[in-house]
Amino acid sequence: MSPVAKPFKAFRIHSESGRIQARFEQLTLADLSAGEVVIRVAYSGINYKDALAATGAGRILRRYPLVGGIDLAGQVESSTDARYSPGDPVLVTGCSLSETHDGGYAELARVPGDWVIPMPQGLDARTAMALGTAGFTAALAIHRMEQNGQSPASGSIAVTGATGGVGSLAIDMLHGRGYRVVALSGKAEAGGYLKQLGASEILARGELELGTRPLESARFGGAIDNVGGELLAWLTRSVDFWGNIASIGLAGSAELKTTVMPFILRGVSLLGINSSATRRELRLAVWQRIATDLKPRHLDRIVTRTIGFDELPAAFPAYLDGRVTGRTVVRIA
Repeated sequence: MSPVAKPFKAFRIHSESGRIQARFEQLTLADLSAGEVVIRVAYSGINYKDALAATGAGRILRRYPLVGGIDLAGQVESSTDARYSPGDPVLVTGCSLSETHDGGYAELARVPGDWVIPMPQGLDARTAMALGTAGFTAALAIHRMEQNGQSPASGSIAVTGATGGVGSLAIDMLHGRGYRVVALSGKAEAGGYLKQLGASEILARGELELGTRPLESARFGGAIDNVGGELLAWLTRSVDFWGNIASIGLAGSAELKTTVMPFILRGVSLLGINSSATRRELRLAVWQRIATDLKPRHLDRIVTRTIGFDELPAAFPAYLDGRVTGRTVVRIA
């Protein structure tokens, strides 16, 4: 049988009569989106975005049907792009996977060559997917903050949504860089976990006095926010002079009600973090940092479980219910 016609297993998302249906199917390469590089996928991961897409709780996909999974790592199976050869260890995160292009929840994936990242020295497929988009996003936030002048001497960094994948990895990375980290979480039982990762202080989200003044007392040197809404607005009012706030998520709300005062009186910078549409040269630089100075030291604590491919559908509801701590790795091969 021709390699092009040989079937493989994939988790594919459909829109049928206005309802989202996701299921395992047998596909061939001819069913996949176009690309120069075919990758035999070894591992993927689960992000909140993956759960939204697979369950229909959020309209992530912009065409149907598509293979789910915004991350993948494995080895090149074949390539018409001269930069890659069969057997090369590689990874792909974000780009347009599971939005407009078939993603990583399949035994084989086919992607454009510019999306492919050669596996950095010091990482392997499982470690790369333990990090995944969450780790890349956390590292991209820190990278951009530091490019804009952030340093440990600037003061504590607040991290919201601290028990999620991005939050957990950001805490670990920041602590390794010498920052004092203040973790904000709605999970009272997670204090021990967050301190193991490097948080110096835990703030219970429900007990915060957010205030209403255009400027509150400055208590943070900067922040990484996964929540949005009132919490992000409070951070803009609570970050000290020339601090940076990396805006990553909207788990709480997409709204932002604040004033220009923090920006024109304290020089606060609000940095938007788009991990999917990151330029290739920046993507390569950030992954190199993830393998070196931003490499988490507590990844074994952050990866709370590894599941088989068949277990994937049952794992999504916990993400929607906010019951997940840390990262889940999916073993595809």
